[in-house]
Amino acid sequence: MKNQNQKKEKRPSQGEYPEYVKYIGLAFQMCAIIGLGTWIGWKIQENSPMNFPVWLLLCCFISIAVAFYSLFISLKK
Repeated sequence: MKNQNQKKEKRPSQGEYPEYVKYIGLAFQMCAIIGLGTWIGWKIQENSPMNFPVWLLLCCFISIAVAFYSLFISLKK
């Protein structure tokens, strides 16, 4: 009987997740921030009279910086 009880795997209780779940959430968060920033830049660029995509590039780079800043803040915790 003791061998059967020892072989049972411990399942995480509610609120306890494996470590990799946190990093998957951070990856989705980064993708969402960059995607939203790029989409905003795209919409601004559509209404802009300029041919060169200044607003698209600007919003894209700003959103990348915000995503990395958010990543570093989350990893400090």
